[in-house]
Amino acid sequence: MKEVKFLFVSPEALSVDLARVVRQEGNDVKFFVQSPTEKDVGDGFLDKVDAWEDQVDWADVIIFDDIGFGKTAEKLRSEGKKVVGGSTYTDRLENEREFGQQELAKAGVSVLPNWTFSDFEDAVKFVQSNPGRYVIKPSGKAQNEKELLFVGQEEDGNDVINVLAHYKKNWSTKIKIFQIQQFSSGVEVAAGAFFNGKEFIKPVNINFEHKRLFPGNIGPSTGEMGCYDDKTEVLTYEGWKLFKDLNYDDKICTLNPSTYLIEYDRPTAIVSFAHHKKLLTIQNSAIDIAVTPDHNMYVCSQQNMKNESNKFEFVKARDLRCQSAIKRTGTWIGVDQEFFVLPSVF
Repeated sequence: MKEVKFLFVSPEALSVDLARVVRQEGNDVKFFVQSPTEKDVGDGFLDKVDAWEDQVDWADVIIFDDIGFGKTAEKLRSEGKKVVGGSTYTDRLENEREFGQQELAKAGVSVLPNWTFSDFEDAVKFVQSNPGRYVIKPSGKAQNEKELLFVGQEEDGNDVINVLAHYKKNWSTKIKIFQIQQFSSGVEVAAGAFFNGKEFIKPVNINFEHKRLFPGNIGPSTGEMGCYDDKTEVLTYEGWKLFKDLNYDDKICTLNPSTYLIEYDRPTAIVSFAHHKKLLTIQNSAIDIAVTPDHNMYVCSQQNMKNESNKFEFVKARDLRCQSAIKRTGTWIGVDQEFFVLPSVF
């Protein structure tokens, strides 16, 4: 089989694993990483280049593994190059949220009610006139900043209004256009398949991106779940252990969100992966943790505390609001012992 020369162009080294497999199959591979903070990803596994444009004539196949290269990909195709990647149309589908939803509607797909704004004051007036629970979704490049996506928790929309005011003050130069979307609770499902330029190649991949751990929509999401860092401890039946040292025989101290009872359960899955982005830290006199932005936090908002509803719910760490209360206590049912013997440490 003839050796094929592949040039991978990646904003954040997303296709290192694919490139490595292509190389293992006997092909020649060169890899370019655009992001300065991700350039070391894949070092030692692949041959890296500093400028992908200089390698175009060398390559038999050029692969763009993310959006933003649609116009370039189309130009290379017109010049006779074999290109795997998007187009100006697919870039618009991803970058322009309102355009993508218009295309879905044209195809007969139901979309949630949404309103597009380029002015924060207009958006505030809309929510004030139409109280409800909403989601703020930036469009364009700002949507890649996942911490800017805000899921409202309050039924009157006051939290959304406060966040809009904050965005106007601190993010107006970056968020040029955004959507206010009606909140809907449910399971997020994604469908995807490779496209060869003429038709989609089966099988179609179905992803359940958000699924609650327990029946009745109770518990944390098991899709796109977040993690703790390797220095955080968790209470087990045998005592405190680092998350990185857990195994499937450990019984972990958990809280039943329906009864607030403390229960010791074995983990159903242990997830460990390299996280190259910044972790979110929460530190005070009672707690000191570092989590990924997608980690689910069981909290009570300041508004709920003021209303004395004490309503706790799961919120992504990136969506935590100032002065939210993190649930740290529960009801323990057991046998009280007045005296006990400490085990020997020798």
